[in-house]
Amino acid sequence: MRYVSTRGGSSPVGFTEAVALGLAPDGGLYLPESLPNLEGKLKDWEGLEYPDLCFSFFKEFATDIEENVLADIVRRSYQSFTHPGVAPLQQLDEDLYVLELFHGPTLAFKDFALQLLGNFYEEQIRRTGKPITVLGATSGDTGAAAIHGLLGKEGVNIFILYPEGRVSFLQERQMTCIGANNVFPLSVTGTFDDAQLALKETFSDQTFKERVGLSAVNSINLARILAQSVYYLYSWLLLPEQKRTRTTYVVPTGNFGNVFAGWLLGKMGITMGGFHLATNQNDVMHRLFESGIYAKGPVTPSYAPSMDIQVASNFERFLYYFVDCDFGKVREIMKSFSETGSYRFEEFHNHGFSSSRASDQEISAVIRSVSSSHGYLVDPHTACGLVNLNGLLPCVVLATAHPAKFPEVIREAVGAEPKAPSLEDLKDRPIVNYPLEPTREAIQNFILENTDF
Repeated sequence: MRYVSTRGGSSPVGFTEAVALGLAPDGGLYLPESLPNLEGKLKDWEGLEYPDLCFSFFKEFATDIEENVLADIVRRSYQSFTHPGVAPLQQLDEDLYVLELFHGPTLAFKDFALQLLGNFYEEQIRRTGKPITVLGATSGDTGAAAIHGLLGKEGVNIFILYPEGRVSFLQERQMTCIGANNVFPLSVTGTFDDAQLALKETFSDQTFKERVGLSAVNSINLARILAQSVYYLYSWLLLPEQKRTRTTYVVPTGNFGNVFAGWLLGKMGITMGGFHLATNQNDVMHRLFESGIYAKGPVTPSYAPSMDIQVASNFERFLYYFVDCDFGKVREIMKSFSETGSYRFEEFHNHGFSSSRASDQEISAVIRSVSSSHGYLVDPHTACGLVNLNGLLPCVVLATAHPAKFPEVIREAVGAEPKAPSLEDLKDRPIVNYPLEPTREAIQNFILENTDF
């Protein structure tokens, strides 16, 4: 299978090259040249354990990796998950399910993709003999998951940008209290969007990219999207058969990668009941689906910091399909948005999406209500998805992080503080980070100063 850039200015590549590059040379994002139809495979996939389903799914896409190698990569990627089901589906009510995606090493849904991506990188280094420099930007969970996915991998240096003062106390400690000499948490001034823009500008410098073997762990990397598609498929197969095609997936949404991963299955023959984007008060995607206007706005710190985003990188992937795979139209829209900060669609069809927003006050109220009525504790991001489920049932709400990662918000809501042993261990460790301006020049200079390239 070959992969093309959403902007059409780069030659198609194989899976391993798309993963290694992350961002296409023309600034676009990689997608399969054509999507497989999975409908005929569902009977054989029913009842598979999570790693086996993941392997079967990736065989459709990673066609340039030997099957025995791919099977080993997948198997190792999910060994450190603490629940035997890896992604258990909990039923809170007759038509209300919660898909728990926080049983990985950093207690967040990002582990599903980044444990796998770390092993893909390890295989790349083994195959090519070339070291790589991993660069990512995070609004909270990606950084920790990327670091833990790459710990112990020979030939890898990891640089993670995060907005100073805009991630939770424990999210920061998961990145900065590691004690590994190949991990560089870079605290930058401004917002996540500033960090993400600087990252994209760094990747646009092809000479530098090739010099240091730069690769991306953000959801601009195709492997992350495909890895996240698997848990939608897994949960869909766990649902009663009569509910599958009617069930809405409710997805806490920031950078649009998580919800896009599920939506993409619909283009592969999997019929779902729709997708509901649950945003916090920084509601750029909710405003888009309500008004047809994609526009930046001010970013206000919130109880759900991983969603404090105004430029959703993976919207470009959806846009590619929205304009019927018209490379020129994608380039035109992205150029206009880059130059003006907004784009108005003359006709905007929701393509099976609905959306909502949640204030901090609503987040607290939902955490309290769900705890009281169901005896179940959710983190602030998951709470955004539970604010208003009218018209969405039956539904699966994606639980994107363990509540123990946000003790202050949970304590305020229910009067008790959840704990997780791996997080308790971090509280007294010293923070090691590197303050940096979010510019291409500053990032490149720091990487060169701290590597042997």
